[in-house]
Amino acid sequence: MRTGERTRQAGFTLVWVLMALAVFSVAMAVVGPRWADDVRRDRERELLRVGGLYARAIASFHATSPGSAKGYPPTLKSLLADDRMVGDVRHLRRLYADPIEPSRPWGVVTGSDGTVRGVYSQAETAPMSSEPIDLGNVRLPAAQKYSDWKFVPKVPQ
Repeated sequence: MRTGERTRQAGFTLVWVLMALAVFSVAMAVVGPRWADDVRRDRERELLRVGGLYARAIASFHATSPGSAKGYPPTLKSLLADDRMVGDVRHLRRLYADPIEPSRPWGVVTGSDGTVRGVYSQAETAPMSSEPIDLGNVRLPAAQKYSDWKFVPKVPQ
């Protein structure tokens, strides 16, 4: 084999590698936004699930209050171990992070007495869902941002 032929073959391989890289780049440009939307949709779904868990736990704390005076939890940690009862009562297994912005704590909706009535995400981004959502014990209105969704349970007064 001559040296000139070897050089042409190496250049031909380089062209194929560059073409493959271009095709891969175009494919990622198409798939990337869809992938990002899927991740966002999953986080929103998780926010609805976890927010519903907090709302059910707060409603459970309120419903199992001893006596006729029903109360709300003083803090979110009170949902983990209810010390008003003789035995161990857990309304929530653990304190969950905000799925939209895990580095930020949940916002807390408090009553006039300072007790916890609900939670909300502090994220200022717009949700993908634009219509009202009914989670059973919580009804969320159409929102401009995630922080508009307040997970406050409906409890009988």
